[in-house]
Parts: sequence; structure tokens; C-alpha cells
Amino acid sequence: MDQRDSMAGRRPGDDDSDVPDDAAAEPTDLPGEANPPDASVSGEERVVADLLERETAYGLLQRGKALMSRRHFAQASVLLERAARLEPRRGSILEALGRAYYNSGQHQRAADVFGDLLGIDPALPYAQFALGQSLKHLGRPDEARTHLRLAVALAPGSRLYRDALARLGGNRPPAVL
Repeated sequence: MDQRDSMAGRRPGDDDSDVPDDAAAEPTDLPGEANPPDASVSGEERVVADLLERETAYGLLQRGKALMSRRHFAQASVLLERAARLEPRRGSILEALGRAYYNSGQHQRAADVFGDLLGIDPALPYAQFALGQSLKHLGRPDEARTHLRLAVALAPGSRLYRDALARLGGNRPPAVL
């Protein structure tokens, strides 16, 4: 028996028309290629199932987070926008989308999304913090200070929130018009 035959799961004397058992379990053919009917159906079903999973809100969220972990924030925002259209009031999707916008320099969009997130749950300290940071970058320090104070009040143990407020001058009273 030659080494190639043993690696492919074949026995001596098998002709080339036989499909090894392991190849039948993992079809690599794309839909539309000329395949025997049984192999193309299971392979096609697998491809369709994979595509459907990738286009669920959860699948899009996971792919968006993977892009963000590689610092591809603008590309992640495209996927996360699609996820948010599928599930517009899902906090985890809105938080990720806001972070993607913020980290890609789209501060107004980030502020809008974090505002939407606070509309779902106003007691989220991270959303208060992120909205404050977005507003700070938009040149709206008084509004930013309000949200950073709320973040500190909701999570007094967070050094991140306290430091952000201190950098903005958190002890100053808001401007009165």
C-alpha cells in the first residue's frame, strides 16, 4: 500500500471514482459545481445553513466583534448596522455598534447610538460613560459632564469613569444660560 492511498482513506485496488469516507463527511464543493446529486445536496445545505447563520443578528454581532478585536472598526460598523436593523432594541448590538462608531471617529453616530441604548436602559453606566466621551469629542463638554457624572454615580467604583470626569473638570457646575 502506498502512503498516498493510506492517507486518502483508500485501499489498494480502489478505483478513482470512489469517494473516501472522510471526504463525503466534509464536502468542499460549492453550490453550482457539477457534483453527484447526493453530495451536492448535503454540501449545498451546509453552505446555505452557514450563510443563514452568518446573516442572523447574532452571527453579524459575532463577526462585527471579531473585526473590532482586529481594530477594523469601520468595517465592523457595517456588519453591526445590519445586525441593529434585524434587532433594533438589542442592547449588546447597540453597544458594539456605538463602540465601532466611536473608535472609527464617527462621534455623532456613536452619540446617537449610545443615546438609543440609554433609551432602552438609562441605568447602564457604560452607556452613560460612552455617550459622555462621544459628546466630549463633539465639543459639547457640559452635556458630556452630565453623562460622565451619571456614569460615576451608577458605578462609583469605576476608576475609568472617575478619571474621565476628572479630565473634563467634573467638579465644575454646568453652565447656566
